[in-house]
Amino acid sequence: MKIIRFDEIDSTNSFLHGYHEGDDVETVVAVAEYQTAGRGQGTNHWESERGKNLTMSVRVAPKGVKATEQYVLSMCMALAVKDALSEYSEGMTVKWPNDIYWNDKKISGTLIETTIAGKNVKTCIFGTGINVNQTEFLSDAPNPVSIKQIVGHEVDREELLKKVMRNLEKYLKIVYSGERKKIHDAYMNCLYRKEGVHKYRDNNGTFEASIERVEDSGHLVLRSTDGRERRYGFKEVAFVL
Repeated sequence: MKIIRFDEIDSTNSFLHGYHEGDDVETVVAVAEYQTAGRGQGTNHWESERGKNLTMSVRVAPKGVKATEQYVLSMCMALAVKDALSEYSEGMTVKWPNDIYWNDKKISGTLIETTIAGKNVKTCIFGTGINVNQTEFLSDAPNPVSIKQIVGHEVDREELLKKVMRNLEKYLKIVYSGERKKIHDAYMNCLYRKEGVHKYRDNNGTFEASIERVEDSGHLVLRSTDGRERRYGFKEVAFVL
């Protein structure tokens, strides 16, 4: 594993897309004190105060992961971050597809970009932001929270990075060994709103439903209170908090 550190950069994801010196290294990590153009899903911007949080991108070269099964890589990173954060507090869950929530507040998000060669994933870049020591959030994000706000004191970001990377390597080894059901089961076991009926919103409006399953493709399947199954890809449904 190779770690590259920046005081300031536009985007660690963009950097790794153009970085080829580490092509012979299985895992390359880019960590920044501040990103001027840190990205979230879609057109979203990830707010992060300079030197307060963990903002990084991780590029891996998966072994034998088919393009149709690439969501297992998203599960691995979500579990790696969730497990690391669970060492600081209870109440951490994975909100589909790969945000980490503490109770009903967002503490981490990940943007995933893959390249495909033939039928397999060639590279996967995880762009992850974790709110660590920031206590004031100025954007219009509705529900941010940091570790410091939860535990009441500052947390060592370097130690958190080590925890996340150890976990990610552990979960990727499980994928490479062929035991991918273990990853899916672990993901479902810590899924936000895995129990009960809750409110959601799609293009047709707001409805109430329970989570039925998350498919290997990454699609979320809900069962609405009228008994109907509803299947969604990323950004096709919103959780009403």
